[in-house]
Amino acid sequence: MTLPAQGFTFPGISTRVVFGSGTLARTAQEVERLGGRQALVLSTPNQADDAKALAAQLGALSAGTFCEAAMHTPVEVTEKALAAFRQSGADCVVSLGGGSTIGLGKAIASRTGVNQIAIPTSYAGSEMTDILGETENGRKTTRRNASIRPETVIYDVDLTLTLPSQMTVTSALNAIAHGVEALYAPDANPVTSLMAVEAMKAFKAGLPVLGDTPRDPEARALVLYGAWLCSTALGYVAMSLHHKLAHTIGGTFNTPHAETHAILLPHTTSFNAAATDALKPMEAIFGATPGAGLWDFAKAAGAPLRLADLGLSETDLDQAAEIAVQNSYANPRPFTQDDIRALLQAAWEGQRPEH
Repeated sequence: MTLPAQGFTFPGISTRVVFGSGTLARTAQEVERLGGRQALVLSTPNQADDAKALAAQLGALSAGTFCEAAMHTPVEVTEKALAAFRQSGADCVVSLGGGSTIGLGKAIASRTGVNQIAIPTSYAGSEMTDILGETENGRKTTRRNASIRPETVIYDVDLTLTLPSQMTVTSALNAIAHGVEALYAPDANPVTSLMAVEAMKAFKAGLPVLGDTPRDPEARALVLYGAWLCSTALGYVAMSLHHKLAHTIGGTFNTPHAETHAILLPHTTSFNAAATDALKPMEAIFGATPGAGLWDFAKAAGAPLRLADLGLSETDLDQAAEIAVQNSYANPRPFTQDDIRALLQAAWEGQRPEH
């Protein structure tokens, strides 16, 4: 093993993590630990029953529910949630759900300064980060701030046992994307890199099992563990091409978040693998060059492979490529608008990458 010649900075992990089976029952304890007296429970409409059940479980600690979280965290939904938060008398939020709900909790916390507890029910992996992507007027913008990071994350393996197969796969690939970018981030460090590699091993071991036995608790625990590791790694390094491109497409064309990440990932990975050795550990895990190995893994798991299947046209690809180069950011390989357009074409067609 070779350490970075220039040394490194590891900022430390600030979020408290409660991981296991049945840990949802510890929510009230965690609210009280943070000094909370009234928690507003957040969810999407699809998970409203679960949110109401959790609010009932909290009893006197509950300030009610807001169950209108939406994909890509639209600002208009956040404003509605803020009004409900203030009217409820809540002094903290509990986000129960996937990336949409956790994003809403972050949006509220960043605007009010209150504590938040995130309880992820998918593998999307935003819960350990200080990153918030919000959509307004057809554009998704991303910002980072310490106020965005949840104070506590509760991982309950039991909550993932009934996660639908397709969501399991795309959500897992979304998480792997965090690990990939953590490996080649300009501020990568040995700790986050170890986490990213360990996470990919966990996904490689656990995800194929869930194809045949989706309620296997050990495989579910492995995959959730991988999601935690990837989320943590991304939470302490810079984002690069993959996330910027996924946010551009998702925010502009309202494509499904996890599916967009899943389809783009082999192609963004292949693009950058041609310019850095940081992704070399992936070859032993996935059995091929990084991008090709991820594409094979995704195909075997039944993941979507083509942007065309999300309803994007080739004209949309032109617009996405134009938007993607409007702001500069660190990436291991320089790129032009033509480079991005070619990458998107390959993802639109679902080609197997070379690198």
